Amino acid sequence: MSVFDCADAGSRTAGIAAATSSLKSGRLVVMPTDTVYGLAADAFDSSAVADLLAAKRRGRDMPVPVLVGSWHTIDGLVFSVRPQARDLIRAFWPGALSLVVQAAPSLAWDLGDTRGTVMLRMPLHPVALELLREVGPLAVSSANVSGQPPASTVEQAREQLGSLASVYLDGGPATHAVPSTIVDLTADQPRVLREGAVPITEIAEVLGMQPEALTSPAQR
Repeated sequence: MSVFDCADAGSRTAGIAAATSSLKSGRLVVMPTDTVYGLAADAFDSSAVADLLAAKRRGRDMPVPVLVGSWHTIDGLVFSVRPQARDLIRAFWPGALSLVVQAAPSLAWDLGDTRGTVMLRMPLHPVALELLREVGPLAVSSANVSGQPPASTVEQAREQLGSLASVYLDGGPATHAVPSTIVDLTADQPRVLREGAVPITEIAEVLGMQPEALTSPAQR
C-alpha cells in the first residue's frame, strides 16, 4: 500500500504512474474527486469491480458509478445520447452531476445489477482527470465501507479500507464534501434521484422544466 502526495509534482507523477499500473493489473486505487474520495477499479475489469463491491461490503444491488475523463467518452458508453444529456453535460461537466443513462449493449463490463443502465460523471478534479485520461473509464464509488461516512481525506479512506487499495492518491481535503446530484435520463421525462452539489433549480433551468416536475415519479 503506497500513499502519494499529489501536491508535490514529483510525487504526483509517480502516484499517477503507480495508480495506472495498479488499475491495469486489476487492483483498487483511492483517488480524490471534486466531491469525496473515491475507490476506483478499471470499469471493464469485472473481477476488480467485484473486489470494489467486496471492499465496501456492498451488494450487486447497488451498482458502481463510472467516472469519465472527457465529454466524448460518453458516446462509446451510451446506447443513444439524448439532447437532454448533452445539454446537462455542456452545463455541468466536469462537475458534481451524475447522469443515469441506458448503457451501450455491446459493452463488456459488469458493474452490478444495473438493468442495462449506467451512472456517468466527469469529475472536476485535476488528479482525477489525469488518471482517467491515462486509464480510461473507471468504476468509482465513495472510499468508505457501506454505512460509514464518505471519506473527505485520504487518511479517512485509509482508516476504512487499509490494504484493500494498493495506491492512495492524496489530493488534500475534499473541498466540497457533498455528493453529486443524480439525474435519471432513462425514461421519457428526466428525474432527479438525489439532490446534491448541483441544485435542482439549475438543472430545471437548463432543461426548460419546472423544478417540481423533476422530482415527480417517472413517466415511462
